[in-house]
Amino acid sequence: MLSSLRNMFRVADLRNKILFTLAIIALYRLGSYVPAPGIDLDAIEQLKRQSEQSGGVLAYLQLFSGAGLTNFAVFALGVMPYITSSIIMQILTVVIPKLEEWQQQGAIGQRKITQWTRYLTVAIAVLQSTALAFLFHNGGGGLLGGASNPTNIDVLPEFTPPRVLLVVLVLTSGTALLMWMGETITNRGIGNGMSLLIFSSVVSSIPSQFAEIRATRGWGLLLPLIGLFVLLLVAIVIVENGQRRIPVQFAKRVVGRRMYGGQSTYIPLKVNQSGVVPIIFASSMLYLPLLVTQVLPSDPGSWGVSVQEWVNDNLVQPDSIFYIVIYGLLIVAFAYFYTAIAFDPHQQAETIRKQGGFIPGIRPGPQTERYLGRILARITLPGAVFIAAIALLPSLLLAFADVRAFAFGGTSILIAVGVALETMKQVDSQLMMRNYEGFLK
Repeated sequence: MLSSLRNMFRVADLRNKILFTLAIIALYRLGSYVPAPGIDLDAIEQLKRQSEQSGGVLAYLQLFSGAGLTNFAVFALGVMPYITSSIIMQILTVVIPKLEEWQQQGAIGQRKITQWTRYLTVAIAVLQSTALAFLFHNGGGGLLGGASNPTNIDVLPEFTPPRVLLVVLVLTSGTALLMWMGETITNRGIGNGMSLLIFSSVVSSIPSQFAEIRATRGWGLLLPLIGLFVLLLVAIVIVENGQRRIPVQFAKRVVGRRMYGGQSTYIPLKVNQSGVVPIIFASSMLYLPLLVTQVLPSDPGSWGVSVQEWVNDNLVQPDSIFYIVIYGLLIVAFAYFYTAIAFDPHQQAETIRKQGGFIPGIRPGPQTERYLGRILARITLPGAVFIAAIALLPSLLLAFADVRAFAFGGTSILIAVGVALETMKQVDSQLMMRNYEGFLK
């Protein structure tokens, strides 16, 4: 371990990439504590204290923004607008022929899709920042505990059109800056930029939340909680590294006096082929209705209050049957959806056929495609069920233990471990390219 750390900083190119990535993450964390203009700092402190005590929707939304949301900071929206726009574009790629054509054009088409994803991200950021300005003017509009328990905290006291426009502009610009920071990390740093920004948001809440548990409930709850997370960590690492290897044999060819081919390799199909993406996608799908319902009429007895209460009771509370079913089904559905996008059996079968390869006992072409599709469907189901269980079970246990404001659950640890493993694999590949021993043996 220590020798690998020394080797990591011994290579100048890798060292510069790591330091650049850490610098961008540090700027992101700094921006999560810089409040937007016109914000009442005393009201912000009251809102943070109430969110820590009561949990509610606001505590749930904090997962992907770190401390940015309750601070009403420049990066209050976090990376959720970008994630939401990515989901929309991936769905539209299947529906709209033009987008599907772009996807098949390789790097050129991908640049076009990325550009439209950026435009959509800015549009979503404008909508969400406007909604947040109205919500926090009303003390969160029920984000702390539902429409029936609103607060009288006014985070934005000077609620004039120019001030609201300025806040919307700052929050939208913060999202655009985060999008650039994530893409810059991917291109010039190490690891996936957006995933690392989410990772930093998730991990940043661990010390304070564990300290809160120890202060309020003592070591009697904290130690079993730590033990549970250690067991989850081990299980996630095992499943993330689990794979089904499909052997591929290449036929021998004689060209002149030389013989080519004849070697064998394998196609690694991971048990959790989609990684942490289904968790992020499913969380973002639950994220949108929570914000949308907060702009509905909030007069006592109105239909908007009823809708807000239903969403708060069924889409936020981990012990709700509706939450368990919807969240679990979304994770499984997105696991299959993303796996189908990430691994195309038809394209893989064509690649094997063109290279003169075949799977032993399987004919090249359509039979290989059907075989790969069948194997992929078999291993995707247990992987999807596993990540759904990891996302739901810890939250259920914490809910039954009456710990409402603890956001670091199964979803958080799965995201953290998944991103950490992918980043370490990239570091290892960089080290092995230069004949150094990596971290992952």
